[in-house]
Amino acid sequence: MQKHSISFLKNLANTIRYQLIEMSHIGKASHLGSSLSCVDLIIAAYWRFLNVNPMNPLDPNRDRFILSKGHAVSTLYAVLSAKGFFKKALLKTFNQEGSSLPEHPTPKCIPGLEAATGSLGHGLSLGIGHALAGKIMNKDYKVVVLLSDGECNEGSVWEAAMFAPKKNLNNLITIVDYNKWQATGKSEEIMQISPLKEKWQAFGWQTYEIDGNDLQDILNIFEKNSSREKPIAIIAHTIKGKGISFMENDNNWHYRIPTQEEVKLAKEELKIGDHEKCFC
Repeated sequence: MQKHSISFLKNLANTIRYQLIEMSHIGKASHLGSSLSCVDLIIAAYWRFLNVNPMNPLDPNRDRFILSKGHAVSTLYAVLSAKGFFKKALLKTFNQEGSSLPEHPTPKCIPGLEAATGSLGHGLSLGIGHALAGKIMNKDYKVVVLLSDGECNEGSVWEAAMFAPKKNLNNLITIVDYNKWQATGKSEEIMQISPLKEKWQAFGWQTYEIDGNDLQDILNIFEKNSSREKPIAIIAHTIKGKGISFMENDNNWHYRIPTQEEVKLAKEELKIGDHEKCFC
């Protein structure tokens, strides 16, 4: 796997954030704040950790990435296109009638997408199924599942959390995108989510807390855990709407769609030049 520099990854993150804003505007799709918070996590996973090949997306030995918070799928689409799984021009069809890029993912809608997700609470169980299958078949692939913090309201998450350590699934990594918000308010005000790290530890996971919008912090954890003894849970503190000053920590962007003027303002903040063609 080519080891790209932090500078390269930061520039890529800016480009992808702008793509997400354009995709939301063109496709009249919500959940932009949720998509922006997990950009750095997904970029770090695909450029420095996951063993995947766009030329052979169904390789039985590939690593698996499952975006359990399926409402943020625009980020995964943009990352997969940047990795070469499909042409970037397809991104402008996001959430359009007849497009292969629906607002919530469906199986095999594009190469590289592993599962239908978005009915929150199911992705970790799917990931456990992949991880357990890998153990049974003596495969050495890794499985990474990205959850939202609001998703941790679901009892199915904690059933899965009890199961994985019992089966010694050291090929499984769970990341919680802890941006502190969910659809109707602050996560902490809706359910007793904290202490989140200690909860996963108590269930038998090797657990870490990181800045989920700091690429170096994310990469340090991935590199530290190239060999693992337990399933790993990473509590990634993020900012909803990360990267755009007027979107950060504003939960209106869970459903709001940016205007053309807001797209322009975001482009200026992200320092995207006019020569940069995001969809070609």
